Amino acid sequence: MTSTLCLEYKEKLNRLLENDLSFKDGKRNLIHSLHAFAAKFPPQLPRYFIQGLTVPGETVLDPMVGSGVTIVEAWLQCRNALGVDLDPLARLISRVRTRDYIPQTVDDEGHLTINNARKLIQLTYFPQALLEQYDNATKKFIDYWFTPSIQIELAALVLAIREQTDENLRELFLLILSSIIITKSGGVSMARDLAHTRPHKVDDKIPKSAITLFSSQLNKATKAIKEIELLQKGCAEVISGDCRSLPLPSESIDLIVTSPPYANAIDYMRANKFSLVWLGEDIRSLSILRSKYIGSEKWGNGCQSELPADCEKILNELTQKDNAKAKVLKKYYCDMKLAFEEMYRVLRSERAAIIVVGPSTMRGLKIETHNHLASIASGVGFDLINVVRRDLDRNRRMMPVGRSKNSNSIIEQRIHEEFVIGLVKD
Repeated sequence: MTSTLCLEYKEKLNRLLENDLSFKDGKRNLIHSLHAFAAKFPPQLPRYFIQGLTVPGETVLDPMVGSGVTIVEAWLQCRNALGVDLDPLARLISRVRTRDYIPQTVDDEGHLTINNARKLIQLTYFPQALLEQYDNATKKFIDYWFTPSIQIELAALVLAIREQTDENLRELFLLILSSIIITKSGGVSMARDLAHTRPHKVDDKIPKSAITLFSSQLNKATKAIKEIELLQKGCAEVISGDCRSLPLPSESIDLIVTSPPYANAIDYMRANKFSLVWLGEDIRSLSILRSKYIGSEKWGNGCQSELPADCEKILNELTQKDNAKAKVLKKYYCDMKLAFEEMYRVLRSERAAIIVVGPSTMRGLKIETHNHLASIASGVGFDLINVVRRDLDRNRRMMPVGRSKNSNSIIEQRIHEEFVIGLVKD
């Protein structure tokens, strides 16, 4: 039997969902701008639900933490912030954004790192020795996307950062290094659209100096850190893990706010590997890791989980057009079912999960992912409170861009909206 308190909680959640969730205006701390990341939602969105549904000291989880927007906001609102992700770059971004740093120390140590890198560039031997340590596949990738002079600069920065003895500062500088590689445009590689996860090579592009860009990003990071330096904060932790098998105890979470991958929309590793190879990962390992992500096309077969009727209906329609794509979509739904089961397990009773997701298009069929995920969540035990549309500011959400300039194209049409699903565990 549902308690009176639970009914009041559900009514409160429904009222929150019925308000304008576009958040086109409002304060955004600079800490959110330390690194580009595709499809991150505006910080006002998780902040709104964190403030409305929790109190200081309670625990907020994002089981697919991405760039850490949810846990940064929870941390800044004096909650216990917890993030989980398989992707090493996502974890690095989230860790760095939820740490206290001393701005002057960051500035001093950062410029010392830059000076050390400049010295290493002059020596040449040491950066070149680092480049020779890469395996053939990784070196081939680097040679294709980065010019020889930029490779020397990046290798020198990597070596200089490794000399930093403070682990937190070392990770901050690695994040700054990554931020000059993964950018909306420009950056140090020969690619465009890295921040939109749609890299393509531009042969006549003149990449900018890695040292110059690192210095500029260091100044931005120092300013962002100074902005929140004196704010009271909670605790934050970022864990390596899979949302389908969360390394967390049952009934330990007070609120979940997350934005799962869109079905068939964004391949994060396509862009992330550009910086991860400089952070010590190799191409083959990253390819294996990518195959484990939610809905990975490489794992499109063998999903036997029972799905709701509306999911099966669209899967049958898609099968008639493209059987391979249908298998990919089914794997995505099966993965999300496992994720919802885990969210249900770790969430305390009479508490909410907020899921932000948008529709996709496959072979001309509109995939109403929000409604299908709502059905899956209901099937694992959640009480569905509402599914509401949110107008999408595509420039801030940084959705993938189309190659065509046709504003009526499918990809251009579908990136102007997403949906917020409100769920409660009875």
